[in-house]
Amino acid sequence: MAFRRGAVLTRYGGGEGRGDRHRGPPHAENAEREHPLGKVVLVTGVARQLGGRFVRRILRDPDVDRVVGVDALPPAHHLGGADFVRIDIRQPAIAGVLAEYGVDTVVHLDVSGIPLLPRGSRASVKETNVIGTMQLLGACQKTPSVRRLVVKSSTNVYGSSPRDPAVFTETMVPKALPGGGFAKDIVEVEGYVRGFARRRPDVAVTVLRFANILGPSADTPLAEYFRLPVLPTVLGYDPRLQFVHGDDVVEVLRLASGEPRRGTLNAGTFNIAGDGVLLLSQAARRLGKPTLPLLLPAIRWTGTALRSVGVTDFSAEQIRLLTHGRVVETTQMREVFGFEPRHTTAETFADFARSHGPGLLPPEKLAHAVDRFEEVVRHG
Repeated sequence: MAFRRGAVLTRYGGGEGRGDRHRGPPHAENAEREHPLGKVVLVTGVARQLGGRFVRRILRDPDVDRVVGVDALPPAHHLGGADFVRIDIRQPAIAGVLAEYGVDTVVHLDVSGIPLLPRGSRASVKETNVIGTMQLLGACQKTPSVRRLVVKSSTNVYGSSPRDPAVFTETMVPKALPGGGFAKDIVEVEGYVRGFARRRPDVAVTVLRFANILGPSADTPLAEYFRLPVLPTVLGYDPRLQFVHGDDVVEVLRLASGEPRRGTLNAGTFNIAGDGVLLLSQAARRLGKPTLPLLLPAIRWTGTALRSVGVTDFSAEQIRLLTHGRVVETTQMREVFGFEPRHTTAETFADFARSHGPGLLPPEKLAHAVDRFEEVVRHG
């Protein structure tokens, strides 16, 4: 094989693979002849739970001939019959992987708000999000076989501020551009993707702006926040929140990575979220967890303290979300993309709550106490 320095191939076996999953990478000039019918899909970020789940799901697609997973660290979970190439996408060697396998579909999932390792730094996350995306897009631009690109983005691109509209559509821009953190990363990533789409108009480009991803195996900043025994909140605010279930995320990624179904279009930018919203106070009650309302300066100090001990990524942008909330419109997801989530926002949160056991306060008793308190307030 002709990978550049820094790329290491590992072949994952297992019952989920089919036939020739364990062959080495085809030579670039033979790639098209060797895979005349099936797709060759490259997936970034496979060391994370979402990446692993998507790889295992796409392997079952009859139109997919080969799946190549890449990440800077080997995954702790199984990748079925996929090939795994240990490579940092910030390095130019990613271009060699695309060429060697004759990749035609790239699914870029290595865009995240938290480090892969518990003690990873915010700087390394930003480099992977921004520099890694630049390197990957540069490699895709030089690889003629690439025909489809799917990018995992986030509704963080809209930010959170007191001047926000009640509901964001895909064509809206934030009232206040993010000044840092993951939200700023996402803005930069989407800018680079738009530039790539102009340079390679022959490539179908899909950007999926996911709401807060939750589920039993979610590894997102908001999931970490909800796992705290007591939830710090901003005094005087009760934000609206939207969630999307991990199962729905995997399914929409699968649909985006294939040819559009009849009457649908899967290229473009789409908000992805479950129906409905939850108030933060409702979420806390359903978890059975007490809240700790704090003034804004105090919650910023609390966030700094939690980050310093590695408990959770209580960043400035997460504080803004827990202050002002964020809700997006999903009409395009249904009417154009043709996707209907199986889980509503409330159902997604309920599944997350079930997977993490009861909190300090039993939800049923807490809800009854809140109802009684409201009744007393109303009737004096």
